[in-house]
Amino acid sequence: MRVAIAGAGAVGRSIASELLENGHEVLLIDKAPTAISVERVPQAEWLLADACEITSLDEAALQRCNVVIAATGDDKVNLVVSLLAKTEYGVPRVVARVNNPKNEWLFNEAWGVDVAVSTPRLMSALVEEAVSVGDLVRLLRFSHGDANLVELTLPPEAALVGTRVGDVEWPEDTTLVTIIRGTRVLTPNKDDVLEAGDELLFVAAQAREEQLEQLLSVQRQGATG
Repeated sequence: MRVAIAGAGAVGRSIASELLENGHEVLLIDKAPTAISVERVPQAEWLLADACEITSLDEAALQRCNVVIAATGDDKVNLVVSLLAKTEYGVPRVVARVNNPKNEWLFNEAWGVDVAVSTPRLMSALVEEAVSVGDLVRLLRFSHGDANLVELTLPPEAALVGTRVGDVEWPEDTTLVTIIRGTRVLTPNKDDVLEAGDELLFVAAQAREEQLEQLLSVQRQGATG
């Protein structure tokens, strides 16, 4: 997979290193000469250019990229890069960094963003995830379909403890993607039995989050199934 990253600061370089370790082809783009530190990520391609200019993106051959990541420290730049990547070059997947949470509402499909990653929101979500049991925690927002990656740790008093996954009537537009049980990561199947303390990860429509939280955390009369 070929990935172009706009912004070769600490964030961009870290992402590049992870992707390279996983066998992907990475191009780092930055307009600041001081940011071009080839020795820090020698396996990557480097381009000294302004990622907001069409001529620069032509030079980067953005049409050949499977993913573009807008990872600069400027939200305006990240939005422009995202829009150009999607509309001018048809990049299948565009991921954008949100620096100021107040701007998060802009990072959507209209600006070419498929996935918006807000560092402040993600950090607060990880704190909540570490200490919350029975509360739904939003970890990541996907622009397409208005869906979110959400997590809930199943409390001992939840009615669904002891229930088979296949017997639960999950809300519409909701998919259980992973069960984290201790040190194990489980791909859920219909015969898996939910246990207290399970960390459940869902991709769910935002409109279904309240319904999902009630299903998992509120003691109800009688179990599903």
